[in-house]
Amino acid sequence: YFQPTKGRILIDGNESDRYDLTSLRSQIALVPQEILLFNDTVKNNIRYGSFSASDDEVKAAAAQAHAAEFINRFPKKYSQIVGERGIKLSMGQKQRIAIARAVLRSPKILVLDEPTSALDAQSERFIQESFQRLMKGRTTFIIAHRLSTVREADLILVLDKGVIAEQGTHHELMSKEKGVYRN
Repeated sequence: YFQPTKGRILIDGNESDRYDLTSLRSQIALVPQEILLFNDTVKNNIRYGSFSASDDEVKAAAAQAHAAEFINRFPKKYSQIVGERGIKLSMGQKQRIAIARAVLRSPKILVLDEPTSALDAQSERFIQESFQRLMKGRTTFIIAHRLSTVREADLILVLDKGVIAEQGTHHELMSKEKGVYRN
């Protein structure tokens, strides 16, 4: 949303401001901590941002996000209304709808903002499996406090008071005896 005031942002080696903003945003998907769902059907909530997707594509995205199991138990399946802000769904179900939305979008850049913060262990396990598939072959930014969410990352940036304090893999950061990440 903002151009840097210091430094620069490169995407595939090009300055970010060289890209058409609409085109750039079409290549990004976000799975936020607070899921935005509408008082509409499961299908339309998954389709949000990829409105031309077919029913088969929606179902394939739901299957990849481990959402098809619970969706198919609903009386109206994909035509089930989720309620205002998804009130009729659990946090884990909302999260899997958001993941299905990102799968359907098939972005080049994926942003996961505290994607497992409000989940129980079983829901987190399902979602971690979904993330592994979704992240494959994509640049992914994960904002997280939970160790389980970032453990497999290629590069972890540890922020302390708004500054990058450390960077490395999980193993490298854990080997720093007085490291911020390890503590």
